[in-house]
Amino acid sequence: MSNKLTANTPNIRMGKIDPWLLTSTLLLGGFGLIMVLSSSGIMAERVYNDTYFFFKRQLMFTGVGIAIMLACMQMPRKLLYSLTYVWVAAAVILLALCVTPLGVNVNGASRWINLGPVNLQPLEYSKIALVLYLAYFFARKQELVRTFSVGFLPPFIVTGFLCGLLLLQPDFGGAVVLAMLLFLMCLVGGTRFIYLFVSFLFGTGAGWLLISSSPYRFKRWTAFLDPFASAQNEGYQLVQSLYAFGSGRIFGTGIGAGKQKLFFLPEAHNDFIMAVVGEELGFVGMSLFFIVIGFFLWRAFRVSFKQEDLQDRFTAFGVTCILALGMILNLAVVLGTVPPKGVAMPFISYGGSSLTVSFICAGILLNLSRTAQS
Repeated sequence: MSNKLTANTPNIRMGKIDPWLLTSTLLLGGFGLIMVLSSSGIMAERVYNDTYFFFKRQLMFTGVGIAIMLACMQMPRKLLYSLTYVWVAAAVILLALCVTPLGVNVNGASRWINLGPVNLQPLEYSKIALVLYLAYFFARKQELVRTFSVGFLPPFIVTGFLCGLLLLQPDFGGAVVLAMLLFLMCLVGGTRFIYLFVSFLFGTGAGWLLISSSPYRFKRWTAFLDPFASAQNEGYQLVQSLYAFGSGRIFGTGIGAGKQKLFFLPEAHNDFIMAVVGEELGFVGMSLFFIVIGFFLWRAFRVSFKQEDLQDRFTAFGVTCILALGMILNLAVVLGTVPPKGVAMPFISYGGSSLTVSFICAGILLNLSRTAQS
């Protein structure tokens, strides 16, 4: 870590926001609206008798998300950071509410809270709360970060508690995502590698025990290894996703002309929306999309690397990791390279919680871009 980086660096000059980061954010949000409209119309017509049902809701979520993004861009950082423990406490309360009668049970899991016209998914907001806590912690404990009692135990206990609440829902995949955020933040925060290595081995073993002890999780694991062996059962969704990508070929079938969304591909407008993108836009369209998200992540990580204040740097890195992990894991799932897990594609997948959190992350990054050193 550079000696110039210190916590609470005084008199940092505020500049303009990064226009390229803002442009790529709006491009991703606009593209998401187009693809939700294309992928959800048939389902919306059948279930709600309104072709534009999901699109109108996504448009509303986008408006709310942009408004929150603008607020985050202007929020004083001192206020954001001073409420770190409030954010963590709120995340704990929301996750705990999921396993009470207030939680919404879908397919045997209580991962949402009903708020009338919308459902809130606390996991998405707990990612931001965890990142803000870890950034605060590592920025202020640099002198002791390599010790076991101070640099290792507190962040692992806080993250472990959040993961425990997720496992009660149960949401094994969500717990894995929080653990991955912890690992990445510890890596840049300065935690001794031997502690991370041992905890990785322990976490891997515990994860395998959870998979092997649950018939449902184990079936999903075996389906991931050979989805065509259970193409009509556990492997159905992945098989249909692969068919969609194969049908897209070079230039795709054209927006709106895809076939897999016609009740063949479950969750076509949610977690598997990228399969629809692959079918309708083909290799060329997917390549252009990869360029946009690559550019977005480059500008986002650049904001982190250019910060002088440690907490600013760790915060920017953490919120970028939230988006990067979402993008990578979603693509890995729909392409069949990791076991199936309900991971939304940031800015693209249908859903209020995922979309608003994506815009919150973008807003924090745009706020921090004002002090990115050239």
